[in-house]
Amino acid sequence: MMKNLIFVAYLTLFLPLFHLKLHAAPLILTQQTETIEKTDEGSPETENTTPATEIPVSPANEPEAAKYEGLTAVQWYNKGLDLLDAKNYPKAIEAFTKASELDPQDADSFYNLGYVRVIIGELTTAIADYTKAIELNPQYAYAYGNRCYAHFLLKQAEEALADCSKAIEIDAKFPDFYTYRGNAHDALSQHQAAIADYDQAINLKSNDPKTYYNRALSYNRLNKHQKALEDYNRSLELDNQFAEAFYNRGITYAQLGEKNKAITDLEQAKQLFKAQNQVESVEKVNKTLVMIQKSENSQE
Repeated sequence: MMKNLIFVAYLTLFLPLFHLKLHAAPLILTQQTETIEKTDEGSPETENTTPATEIPVSPANEPEAAKYEGLTAVQWYNKGLDLLDAKNYPKAIEAFTKASELDPQDADSFYNLGYVRVIIGELTTAIADYTKAIELNPQYAYAYGNRCYAHFLLKQAEEALADCSKAIEIDAKFPDFYTYRGNAHDALSQHQAAIADYDQAINLKSNDPKTYYNRALSYNRLNKHQKALEDYNRSLELDNQFAEAFYNRGITYAQLGEKNKAITDLEQAKQLFKAQNQVESVEKVNKTLVMIQKSENSQE
């Protein structure tokens, strides 16, 4: 067994697109066909052609601030959704902030502020926004779930664990909550508990390659490399462009003494990382390949 190889664990958590889900105050439903927006009366409309709230049209030469003067909280909110969908994150923050100022009791505006701030890396501020959303709506499972995510990114695993557990208490049928709690358990070296959560996530959603990847990593940490190999295989069946899964499966093969298979997977990982312009990851693969080759030569 090779003791010095390091598994890649930096791609074990993904920010969920919770703003694409319906809540009591609806957000965007899908990226394909319908857009559900708030109306000033607070009920959703599901028209594909006519928006629920019209933003006043201003002359092209009118100052930017004047164009949006007089918009309601709902109109600012929906403008924020459009900007978020366009990945214009600074302007989305401005719009959701304006919506929250006009309607400070709207938990969804604070929730979306937190969501955008996680994307741009403002994690501490995002946690404050999610906390405000939870204060306004104590049953906001997705706010707990995303606050769990932000805590995890800040390496606050205990806080992440508590938030994920609360999210599951509110909504026990959402698989990602178990995946995130599993990640928190894994960060606390509670690998068996992590596997139990990944099991539950897979029971609820059996086609997510990331969950199999995460569970494989926990098996690796427990030196159950054969079980890990089975999960990496399943992950790659679901996503054959998953570079990190190829990398970790390569290391798993090396741990099991199958050096040729290890090298094949690592070379595949390197090509995928190159295509993704992940220079540091390519260097990591090269170092790992050298290490495996040295180990092989020393045994001859």
